[in-house]
Amino acid sequence: MPRIALYAGSFDPVTNGHLDVVRHAVRLADRLVIAVGVNPGKAPLFSTDDRLAMLQEVCGPLASAAKCELSCVTFSGLVIEAARKAGATLLVRGLRDSTDFNYEMQMAGMNEAMAPEMQSVFLPASPMARPITATLVRQIAGMGGDISPFVPASVAARLTKKFSR
Repeated sequence: MPRIALYAGSFDPVTNGHLDVVRHAVRLADRLVIAVGVNPGKAPLFSTDDRLAMLQEVCGPLASAAKCELSCVTFSGLVIEAARKAGATLLVRGLRDSTDFNYEMQMAGMNEAMAPEMQSVFLPASPMARPITATLVRQIAGMGGDISPFVPASVAARLTKKFSR
């Protein structure tokens, strides 16, 4: 039976921290489903279609190199429901620091209570990825700062274009 993992987030924008998680996740699963959360109450910087395109563009080569099938989907609602729909039994989460750890442990406990057939897998961030958050990247880009160390080049170009308007 293939191992299917789901990695959920807003990915607004895709950062090198996200890629760090994907780089590890594609080695754990036969198929990785990256799920972009859609919340009608929030106004993301990038459209859902843009985020899906960015993910496919920058994560596709990592999955191909690991011989892992990749799909990028959207979801609204509970992550466990998105995972069930995708046939996933692994929920992939990245950890940057102890704050992430504490939050993710609570989420894992709740997810396990609701979906005991699923296993949360925590992937520690590489040292260079630990300080990166999409929120900080958006703030730096919005103030005209250099975001090239924090996002793939194609994402940096999209951010620069977005904020040059």
